[in-house]
Amino acid sequence: MEQTFPRAKTLTMLAAIVALVLAGPARAAFETRATAAYVYDPTTDTVLLAKNADESMPPASMAKLMTLNMLFEALRDGRVTLETRFSVSSRAMAIGGSTMFLNERDRPMVEELIRGIIVQSGNDACVVVAEGLAGTEEAFARLMTERARALGMTQSTFANSTGWPHPNQRMSMRDLGIVAERLIEEFPEYYGYFAEAEYPFDGRAPQNRFNRNPLLKLGIGADGLKTGHTREAGFGLVGSAIQDGRRVIFVITGLETEAQRAEEGERIVNWAFRQFVQREVLRKGERVAATRVWMGEIEQVGLVAPDDIAILLPALVQGELEAEVVYRTPILAPIEAGQELGELVITRPEMDPLRVPLVAERAVGRGGFVPRLRSASEVLIGLGREATGL
Repeated sequence: MEQTFPRAKTLTMLAAIVALVLAGPARAAFETRATAAYVYDPTTDTVLLAKNADESMPPASMAKLMTLNMLFEALRDGRVTLETRFSVSSRAMAIGGSTMFLNERDRPMVEELIRGIIVQSGNDACVVVAEGLAGTEEAFARLMTERARALGMTQSTFANSTGWPHPNQRMSMRDLGIVAERLIEEFPEYYGYFAEAEYPFDGRAPQNRFNRNPLLKLGIGADGLKTGHTREAGFGLVGSAIQDGRRVIFVITGLETEAQRAEEGERIVNWAFRQFVQREVLRKGERVAATRVWMGEIEQVGLVAPDDIAILLPALVQGELEAEVVYRTPILAPIEAGQELGELVITRPEMDPLRVPLVAERAVGRGGFVPRLRSASEVLIGLGREATGL
């Protein structure tokens, strides 16, 4: 059966933890002018803001992040290297919007294309990558959609590699957050390109050599990722910043001007770092509770944290945090050390609960004849009590 510790008892066991996070009045909710927004703290796996975050919308050039993900995966798999050269088709050369001004005589290297996509937002570079990896941009777009589904991006479909307006070119703000986190976590060797302030490819586009990300020059820890703008989408930004080892990823769209995009991005970064604090609540191996063991060599096993556990909280919290341990009991032996047996659920004001897995403190082997007989007797006694109503 599933058992929940009474809250009072759980809080008594966690008194030392809860005492770390008591303070004054709770923070006010953040109001954004963006049509849709998503703000995420990857360190503690905490969503700080979600406004229309799961609605599929035109992503504009922010969709280029998925094109870059596909290219980075090809680099990781060894299908291409940074020195691999791609040809430039007439289609790539003729595409409108922001470009690297590539022509059919060019054979740009992958590294040049990466910088051209990130810094110059080159539509021509995206088409070159798509055709170089999949033969045609249409085939590449299908691969993008399939890969997005595999990565859990359920509200994304792609019709092209650039973000050019199309009825089937759609992403949610949460999906953009997912691919942003992936680029940061999975490809650190390439992530540094996102912080480049300018890239004057061959001197061909002097007015298009500057990174459009308005936060990079503000000294607030911003190091990526991609802006976007079309008439349909408005002005958007997938951004990330890191301060004192803590990272925040955010996505906004639907702003009316470049100035609004810059202001809103800076406001979100300041809010996310000033209005929330990270607290350590459990250390790896710290016992939280214990559960009975059936047919084991010992009668109970401790439930412990598998890793150091940090929790993100509003900077000012009112009252005590509620917490409870949920687990199944008894657990049938044998049990492996580190086997997940339950979870600790911590309730946070104005935020989603934090659910922390709890694992077996040690291995428990099957008991001999006497422990097994005792366990069987306890079960029979319990069934007898249920039958008689005692």
